[in-house]
This record gives sequence, C-alpha cells and structure tokens, in this order.
Amino acid sequence: MGMKKATLLWIDLEMTGLDPKSDKIIEVACIATDWKLREVATFSANIKWSKTLLEKKMVGEFWGKNLKTRNDLIKASQSGEPLAVVENKLLDFIATNFARPTKGRPIYLAGNSVHQDRKFLEVEMPGVDRLFHYRLLDVSALKIIFGHMYKMRVKKPNAHRAEDDIRGSIDELKLYLAKIDGAKSV
Repeated sequence: MGMKKATLLWIDLEMTGLDPKSDKIIEVACIATDWKLREVATFSANIKWSKTLLEKKMVGEFWGKNLKTRNDLIKASQSGEPLAVVENKLLDFIATNFARPTKGRPIYLAGNSVHQDRKFLEVEMPGVDRLFHYRLLDVSALKIIFGHMYKMRVKKPNAHRAEDDIRGSIDELKLYLAKIDGAKSV
C-alpha cells in the first residue's frame, strides 16, 4: 500500500439550520487534498431523516429564498443512510486517505466557515471530530482580510450543495494564494 498523500480534509455540511444542538446534518461532502491543493479523493453522503422533521426544521427566510435547494436536500435525504452509517463511511474514507494522525502529521480540517461545520461534527459525528487537529484552515479568514484590506471580492457560486461549495472554497483559496505569490515576486 502506497503512502497516504492527503493532508487537508476539506469538508462542507448542509444542515437544517445553524444550531448544532437542535439542527441536523443532511449532507456531507469531503475532498482530501495535499498541501498543493491537488485532489486525492472525494466523499459524499446524504443522511436519512424523516421528511416531516426536515420540513419542520427547514423554514424561515433563508430556506424561503432557497426553496429548490431545500426541496432537493429533503429529497436526497429520503434516499440517504442513517447518521451512524455515514459516520463510519467517513471514518473509513479518512483512514484510507490520511496517515494516522500524529503530533507531526495532524489532519487539518479545511473549508469556508468550517468552524461551524466542526460544531456539528462534534455533536453528531464525535468519532470523526476527534481525528482533527485543533487548528483549522478557514478560507473565510482570508476572505475578510482580502475583502477589507485589499478590496478583493471573490465571487463564488453559492450552491448550498456540499461538494460544489467545497470546490468553490478550494478555488477561492487558490486565488488568494496566487495574490500572495504575486506580491512576493514584486
């Protein structure tokens, strides 16, 4: 078996809302990359919840503006798998693509506002959450810096579907890094 090359686990969750104590993860997607942001492997899954529960939780202004996405997520959840099954599959994905976390080789969680996703993992997938280093690679920190200090706005699709959102986050980080590399060479 070859060397496991992934170092960053890009993750995006679609949830019924933003409260990890009462809302639920509906969809999870991951892209494992190396430090050069080259894709090593992908994972995605939908979590099965009752349609009634989802319709009750997915209300309000946000979901009212995103009805198609809401309905697509509810439909995808109906053919999903139980939370415990998805967590075990995600643990297998991580074990396959990452070296066992050690002090010198931690697994970093990466994404946009990934601290929020981490709160949900802590509650709903604690076995997965325990694998990650306490430091995160959060692209939204660079979004703030580049937006306010350099007036650089990166327009990325906001699909509110997990894998599409991750790809947008990786592309966004590449743009920021290109800007930094360009500044170094001046």
